[in-house]
Amino acid sequence: MQPTLRSIILLAAGVPLSITAILVDERLWMAGLAYMISVLLLFVLDALMTPIWRSFELEYDAPNIAFIGESEKLTLTLSAPHRERETVLEILCDMDGDIAPIPDMHVGIKPKEVKTVDIILEAQRRGKVKIERLWFGWNGPLNLIRRTISVNVDHTIPVVPNIRAVRKNAIQFFSRDAFFGMKSQKQQGDGSEFSALREYVPGLDHRSIDWKHSARHRALVCKEFEAERNHQIIIAFDTGHLMSEPVEGIPRLDHAISAGLLMAFISLRFGDRVGFFGFDENVRHYAEPVSGTNGYQLLQKISADFDYQLEETNFTLGLADLLGRLNRRSLIIIFTDFVDTTTAELMIESIGRLAKRHLVLFVSIRDLALHALIQTAPTSTQDIARAVVADDILKERQMVFEKIRRLGAHCLEAPGNLIGVDLVNQYMAIKRRELI
Repeated sequence: MQPTLRSIILLAAGVPLSITAILVDERLWMAGLAYMISVLLLFVLDALMTPIWRSFELEYDAPNIAFIGESEKLTLTLSAPHRERETVLEILCDMDGDIAPIPDMHVGIKPKEVKTVDIILEAQRRGKVKIERLWFGWNGPLNLIRRTISVNVDHTIPVVPNIRAVRKNAIQFFSRDAFFGMKSQKQQGDGSEFSALREYVPGLDHRSIDWKHSARHRALVCKEFEAERNHQIIIAFDTGHLMSEPVEGIPRLDHAISAGLLMAFISLRFGDRVGFFGFDENVRHYAEPVSGTNGYQLLQKISADFDYQLEETNFTLGLADLLGRLNRRSLIIIFTDFVDTTTAELMIESIGRLAKRHLVLFVSIRDLALHALIQTAPTSTQDIARAVVADDILKERQMVFEKIRRLGAHCLEAPGNLIGVDLVNQYMAIKRRELI
């Protein structure tokens, strides 16, 4: 229990009043004493009327896991069954971890009312977030006394890659009638591996008619093909300091991991084998290509171990190590980023060596803030200078992409929220063209 600002002002006001009364007449010193006693009596009265914590009931429900880029809820259930007047509680939450700031909350609880309060938790990086304690503060009816109590929670929430978004996007890709325009889709004729024979119907490609089987069955018969399976796909993640930079509030590395997991899920469903590779200054992780549902669970577990690093990425060491591990032609998807053409030279050289034996897909996350600087109408010379610098940066990025394409690799740049969808569409286009 502690005094409020109002009580301090009342006490402080008694000092000049007492001095003034004494200066006017020494016999009025009792007036100052009477004032102080009255204020103290008000303190006691407010303290007696202020509810204690035992008069409230609290239950809380904390999430067991959090996905980066999505909101989770810490739900509090408060009730005051024995009170006769409304009490306004101020709620604070002590958190340890990389999480968005939680604003202070004020909740009014009426007599015999059950109030549910949701505290929104938005994790910004992978790792662990700990809810240490909850703080509750409330004032008395006269606003002279304040009570404060803390409730230990001590609950740890692991923050993992956004698997929820991966599952959602995967369902949309495998649905024939969902999200038209979001995915590339062929109805028939994909790939070169023979699948089955079917009776010809109007609308099918005439080139798919098998004339020998048609003569044998005395009816037009078409061949159906499907994409070849059992391709080997390696998804390489750059975990260096540039990938820790946030884009749209989420680090580039986490955008890449979510897109990589979506790509792995789709590829495994198509019968391909997928492996993960993580590198920066040194090689951090390597997971041999796996297949099937159990393989996806393993890749999901490995992706949670990709940590943020402060070192600069060594492309020569990392990609040379990956090249030495592969004994068959593979599709290598590299999630990385660069600053300018000068620092990207070693990266381009290493990708060129890799592209001689494998199919390389270079993936970078588009920084929408740079594009916004160019597209926004300037209002000052400073805005013009920013726009010129942003335009130079984007032109240098395009130069790097062009150099990579000339080496025989493919390039993909997309916003963080669309990088997974665009990557899968690129993968499907590669399979249709049988480039692997």
